[in-house]
Amino acid sequence: MSIASDKLVKECEEKMLKTIESVKERFTSIRAGRANVAMLDGVKVENYGSEVPLNQVGTVSAPEARLLVVDPWDKTLIPKIEKALLAANLGMTPNNDGRVIRLVLPELTADRRKEYVKLAKNEAENGKIAVRNIRKDINNHLKKLEKDKENPISEDELKKEEANVQTLTDKYIKEIDELLAKKEKEITTV
Repeated sequence: MSIASDKLVKECEEKMLKTIESVKERFTSIRAGRANVAMLDGVKVENYGSEVPLNQVGTVSAPEARLLVVDPWDKTLIPKIEKALLAANLGMTPNNDGRVIRLVLPELTADRRKEYVKLAKNEAENGKIAVRNIRKDINNHLKKLEKDKENPISEDELKKEEANVQTLTDKYIKEIDELLAKKEKEITTV
């Protein structure tokens, strides 16, 4: 077993794990009926001439199932935060009392739930494509190692490592399917 091929298989697993983490992260931004602070992760607020993430200008919390609260550290930013929240088109209208901004999540309609399920399926498919692309790249590198003049790997070793990469691919695609099933259940549960 060559060190180079071992290294490639380890690299493959690391990249696939990063893909899984990315899918999980994208799933948290898909609304499932409950308020989640990650829903506001993409919101950028204009602050002193530059766009900064909302969580850098205040505290975001979810005190209730259908309520998000933004507590800005600098209260003069409230109008800018409101503007950013409206521009983010989250389907929620910000209400401010001069101290904090409250966002009440409307009930999810059946159509909206279907939209979110479709979005989750799309994110899962993108994750699977990324995993398959990693497999393809690693297999191409392994084939180059087989043809390497200085330190070639045997054909048997190539087949063994390709099988290892396929096992990893199957494992992580199955994990994405499980994450999707869990997210779908979360979205469709009323």
